[in-house]
Amino acid sequence: MKNRLLLASFLFLFACNTRQQEDTSSKTLHRIAEDYVRLGLAIGQYDPDFVDAYYGPDSLKPVSRQASFPKDSFLTAVAAMKTSLQEIAAATKEDTVRIRANWITKQLTAFSRRIKIFSGELSSFDEESKELFDVVAPAYPEQHYQLLIARLDSLLPGKGAVQQRFQELANRFIIPKEKLDTVFKTGIAEARKRTLQHYALPSTESFTLEYVSGKPWMGYNWYKGHYTSLIQISADLRIFIEKAIDLGCHEGYPGHHVYNMLLEKNLYHDKGWPEVSLYPLFSPQSLIAEGSANYGIEIAFPGDEKTIFTKNVLLPLAGLDTTGIDTYFRALDIKGQLNYARNEVGRGLLNGSMSDSTAVQWLLNYTLLNQEAAAKGLQFIRKNRSYVINYNYGQDLIKAYISASAGQSRPDGRWESFGHLLSNEITPADLLKAK
Repeated sequence: MKNRLLLASFLFLFACNTRQQEDTSSKTLHRIAEDYVRLGLAIGQYDPDFVDAYYGPDSLKPVSRQASFPKDSFLTAVAAMKTSLQEIAAATKEDTVRIRANWITKQLTAFSRRIKIFSGELSSFDEESKELFDVVAPAYPEQHYQLLIARLDSLLPGKGAVQQRFQELANRFIIPKEKLDTVFKTGIAEARKRTLQHYALPSTESFTLEYVSGKPWMGYNWYKGHYTSLIQISADLRIFIEKAIDLGCHEGYPGHHVYNMLLEKNLYHDKGWPEVSLYPLFSPQSLIAEGSANYGIEIAFPGDEKTIFTKNVLLPLAGLDTTGIDTYFRALDIKGQLNYARNEVGRGLLNGSMSDSTAVQWLLNYTLLNQEAAAKGLQFIRKNRSYVINYNYGQDLIKAYISASAGQSRPDGRWESFGHLLSNEITPADLLKAK
């Protein structure tokens, strides 16, 4: 009897000690998470592209800044935080603490690389993408893209160069400027309706839609916190009919707007995790964000539903003929596979093995952009560098992850797995495990 009492006392003391250790780890992690936010906001005082969104308390915002960029101090702070986080991850028995510590650690690795880039310390395309986004995108030889172009050659009507024939087909489906707002709002409304069939979004969620010019991108979501977004569409180029759905899903539902809302609600407000209140643009989080936003188009409009909705609703609204739309969307599927050519352009430009003129020719030949869009594409890559992998490779990794966890034959299962992805601290390493 005495031995049993001693054993019970020992187990009770052990359990209490373990709980105390875990409580200490959680408190330490919370403090480091706040320091992580402070550091990101401090870096953003110098690097205007560093912080994409922040909806945390004003108390974490810096109150002053040095005259010059404190590169060494920032790198020292990153290293110290990573060491502390690695110690927490190694010592804890709680999965949640370990997951958070590892997630912040990977984000901090990206901090370090971006600090160096902003200071002019550059590396190769693949080295950079590994540190910023935690992955290296596959490289394909030029023959890979030539074979895809050959598939388009057999699909497109008419004679002559594939690029010219594709543009002739695409030009049938340019949205007239006076119809742009109506068509886009209709596409976004449909994407939102389909998303609400699967997710209970905050009742106060909303977005503002603006049309802008002079930007290197086609669309952008500026998440403002409190479940609101500003969605901007670049209207200085001709906009084709599929963009009403593509950008509506990507920037809105179930893309960036939904992703940021679910993180804010489920992790920041419901669980009190400070780290998610900061979205650093050049970080592994962007591979999840861009990849899921692109895959969200397929989630919301599976199979032929995008073609059907465009034919039955969007084209009549735009006052455009539906002739050739089925061929156009089949061509767009191949064009999506050609998108990896942007990675080769980025790789060549950053590694110094491709000139600007060669890069533009690649964009014209293999991504099927017209001349004005190719110029904008080059501008985007010059500014954002290896970020381009997040759209194509990120989408493929997300698709494989969702397929592994839900199965392609279960649409509701895909929405469920997609919602889990959007509501948790998932890393690119988690996606790679599902490949």
